[in-house]
Amino acid sequence: MQTVETLNEGLKRAYTLKITAKDIDSKVDAELKRVAPQVRMPGFRPGKVPANLVRKMHGPALMQDALNSSIQEGVQTLLAEQKLRPAIQPSVSLDEGYELGMDAEVKVELEVLPDVPTPAIDSLKLERLTVPADEASVQAQLEKFAVQQKRWDDAKPTYKAKMGDLVVLDFVGKVDGVAFEGGTGEDMSVELGSGRLIPGFEDQVVGVKTGDERQIKVTFPADYQAKDLAGQDATFDLTIKQVKTAGETKIDDSLATSLGLESLEQLKGLLKGQIEQELNGLTRTHMKRKLLDQLAEGHDFPVPPSMVEAEFNQIWQQLEHEATHEEDPAAALAEMEAERADYQAIAERRVRLGLLLSEIGQSNGVEVSQQEMNRLIAQAAQQYSPEDRTRFIEYVRSEPMAAAQLRAPLYEDKVVDWLFEKAEISDREVTREALEAAIESEDGFDTGTHSHDHDNHKPKAKKAAAKKVAPAKEEAEETKPAKKAAAKKAEPEDEAPAEAAAEPVKKPAAKKAAAKPAAEEAPAEEAPAKKPAAKKAPAKKA
Repeated sequence: MQTVETLNEGLKRAYTLKITAKDIDSKVDAELKRVAPQVRMPGFRPGKVPANLVRKMHGPALMQDALNSSIQEGVQTLLAEQKLRPAIQPSVSLDEGYELGMDAEVKVELEVLPDVPTPAIDSLKLERLTVPADEASVQAQLEKFAVQQKRWDDAKPTYKAKMGDLVVLDFVGKVDGVAFEGGTGEDMSVELGSGRLIPGFEDQVVGVKTGDERQIKVTFPADYQAKDLAGQDATFDLTIKQVKTAGETKIDDSLATSLGLESLEQLKGLLKGQIEQELNGLTRTHMKRKLLDQLAEGHDFPVPPSMVEAEFNQIWQQLEHEATHEEDPAAALAEMEAERADYQAIAERRVRLGLLLSEIGQSNGVEVSQQEMNRLIAQAAQQYSPEDRTRFIEYVRSEPMAAAQLRAPLYEDKVVDWLFEKAEISDREVTREALEAAIESEDGFDTGTHSHDHDNHKPKAKKAAAKKVAPAKEEAEETKPAKKAAAKKAEPEDEAPAEAAAEPVKKPAAKKAAAKPAAEEAPAEEAPAKKPAAKKAPAKKA
């Protein structure tokens, strides 16, 4: 194989590989010797089919396989001989005029990881803001929990519903006398006064009794997400199945035992533990961001443009998704466009931080064990159907890039924990409000539960307003009394920035004839978990 370098500019490299027809043919001969004894052909005993007949029958397929194998080996040899560390999967293309039996000319293009300077970590100083889980916060959480667990008692048939009551009803929505899609449902529970439904709906349900039938009139908001309903007058035919009143929920041992616990003290202990977990998460988020700020300020080196572009595209997709839930999506998109350069700077910063964390981890022996990796793979496989899980696991185990992307968040957290141990840390007790304000003041754009953002001094996306919906059957599940004794867990803290291989983990697919880069050099950012598709119902108001 002949190798010619055609580009060496910054972090970009390009090479031309020439694989001779003789080399390809030798692979075909070796494969013929291997498969010939297994070939069956009328008129010949098993294993006695002449090699020339086998070549005639299977030659083109064997030559194609030999070509693919030669290209893969050629790229791997190139990476090894030139000591190249690909930032992402190299681009490999065969000359368009190639025909089987000819010498093959292959073009390989890639971006390499930069030489990261030894990170300066000796002077790291951090402040750890802590919040105690005091009795007052536990009591406040307990009271909120008691409200969530309130009991609903059947009202007398003559009782008229008022605000604060729960009404179970069937409904049929119509526009111009014609039922519209998603506007029909049964056994929907509506807590009057909750403000969950479109304006005017709950107000007109006040006064109904069990067994009543009533028609109400509403007007869909002008900015309603379902464009065919926006601004339209509609009627809803209601059948009242049951009116329920809120019973008193006492904060005592009976509340705990109704949830399968032994005592009120045990319930308080569980709530306190969850509050502590949430507060510890906030503390770590703040300290982690301060750590990354110090790393970013002290290091500046070129990063692969392809990695920055991949990271920016991920940021942009998240922002576009959020914009669709704003009151004025067009205005939100316009604001994003005006700040595009800021988000590109965020993407570059994330990539640089990812490479720094990778360098620190590798230089100091930070590793993810095989047991930890197996657990990560098993957890990620749960998002697939049972029949696809095995394929996904096999895919991750055979593709270094996919495995690196899955490993990255845990690896990065381990590096951060290692840095925490090396840093000089001072503690200061603050209120929860002060801690949240500190995080808010240094927040980048808000990308939700699965945010990878750590970048400060950037505009924060507006939060979508509370959504008001037309009645739908799914609403019933939201308003039924809660059955489980579990307060919400703290949301996951922000994860570390993107690292070397920025392509998202893909579902199992056929392998391509391309090189597998040494992804171990720097882990990649974990692909966000897909959110479940929303159930069909009348569109929600942004």
